[in-house]
Amino acid sequence: MRAAYIEELGPAENIRFGDLPDPTPGRDEVLVRVSATTVNRVDTLIRSGRYVTPIDFPFVIGRDLVGNVAESNSENFLPGDQVWCNSLGHDRRQGAAAEFAVVPAERLYHLPPGASPTDILAVAHPAATAHLAAFARGKLAFGETVLIGGAAGSVGGALVTLIANAGGIVIATAHPRDHVYCLGLGATHAVDYHRTDMVEQIMKLGPRGIDLYIDTSGGNDLSSAVEVLAPTGRIVLLAGPDTQPTLPAGQFYMKDATICGFVISRATVVELKEAASVINRYVLDLSFRPRAVELLPLSEAAKAHRRIESENLHGTRLLLEI
Repeated sequence: MRAAYIEELGPAENIRFGDLPDPTPGRDEVLVRVSATTVNRVDTLIRSGRYVTPIDFPFVIGRDLVGNVAESNSENFLPGDQVWCNSLGHDRRQGAAAEFAVVPAERLYHLPPGASPTDILAVAHPAATAHLAAFARGKLAFGETVLIGGAAGSVGGALVTLIANAGGIVIATAHPRDHVYCLGLGATHAVDYHRTDMVEQIMKLGPRGIDLYIDTSGGNDLSSAVEVLAPTGRIVLLAGPDTQPTLPAGQFYMKDATICGFVISRATVVELKEAASVINRYVLDLSFRPRAVELLPLSEAAKAHRRIESENLHGTRLLLEI
């Protein structure tokens, strides 16, 4: 089979495109003929070695796929079924960037009839991240006020949609050019993240304070986050491996606040399945749509990784066609 793979950790230039032996499914596994995969930031972290996880070389890169069942050792999937997955390429699981991929049946989901394979592939990773961050970790309740940092991005936009649909009051921070987009997703308010008086603006919009704070932009200004938190407020931290924010511990303590980190690679199969059911439903009713999609051939996987690392893609999802 043709595949994009690495033989050692390192820069994007380490990605090779060539032939590897076809994989064989084991017990409770499914062989999928892959139609397309995506490139996520976490894929670049695993490829470079900055996110440490057990890897067997040669290692096929990529996490998400959409395709058709070629062979099944699970009664839940039949040859020809349209399926998707968003948790390969981690913890000794080979990745998705190949003509064929073996997927544990518990990590594979049916594509709903009538759903767009491109749409579901493009939103699978950011939407699952958003759902689990808001509900499994953030414990969102109806009517709470939530601040979403970087609300115009892929994860941020999914958070706005999910929280608004769940009855939350969303304050979105984004560049002014993206305010109309964020409001269209369901945000109640949009604030320019460049404002020097952003804390004051947020407190005007939510005088009681913020119940849940999730920053997807990578800024992680915990001083401002704690300042705008309501008593017993929560922070869900999405951060890169080099992020070193300062936590104002005294103020945090006096607010009886909580903070937790969240990385979807450690989500359980039960959590991922719950998120998948939400994604399937929302893609069908068009609540979840990628902001923009760019299609590239699988042979340009290294180029796609370089772009993820060097460009601000502004919500555009890079999909690799097999």
